[in-house]
Amino acid sequence: MCDRQNTIVCIFDPKSPRITAYHIHEWIYEALYLQEEDIRMIQIDGPQRKVYIKFVNNDKMITTLQRTKGLMEYHHENGELSHVKVEVAGLGIKRLRIANLPPEYPDVKFCDLLAKYGEIKRISEDQW
Repeated sequence: MCDRQNTIVCIFDPKSPRITAYHIHEWIYEALYLQEEDIRMIQIDGPQRKVYIKFVNNDKMITTLQRTKGLMEYHHENGELSHVKVEVAGLGIKRLRIANLPPEYPDVKFCDLLAKYGEIKRISEDQW
């Protein structure tokens, strides 16, 4: 597994009004000062209120993160102000199921084996 590369995520306040794709593109240009040649791809996750921005190179991503200091604002057409969290995009939490192991196998061994892929949040035993 690997994290998303050269990608930031802009997390809009879930209580704020929905924003159109057009307005998001305008906000990226006007507030983040990004040009078309800086960006490889934009992915909008409407229900989660997240916008993923994949950069052409790592330098522009780091510059954007430093300039925003992790927090931006979005001014809605109705005058409402929303806070937008800006951070490096990762893969998030993943659930992994391992079947047919003996119950004697200690949980600490799972943690040791899987630690190189990320932080282990919880281990639970399920019966299928």
